[in-house]
Amino acid sequence: IPNLDRVLNFVPQALQLHQKNIWLSYDEEADVLYLNFKKPSRADDSELLDNDVIVRYEGDEVIGMTIMNASRKTANSK
Repeated sequence: IPNLDRVLNFVPQALQLHQKNIWLSYDEEADVLYLNFKKPSRADDSELLDNDVIVRYEGDEVIGMTIMNASRKTANSK
């Protein structure tokens, strides 16, 4: 099965997010990874962090993240 090892390596990291649901979508042309923790999600606020990550909120709840320049991110990126 292609990429099985990579998927299995991701499992502990995904569990540490403490989210019951995670939807991922990657736009290769824009190099943007979208993570959604709630569907449908209706963000009413967002915050741009210094590391090209946008955190989307619905009230006080984090409902998603947009990770720009995703292919350049590593485990050591802040």
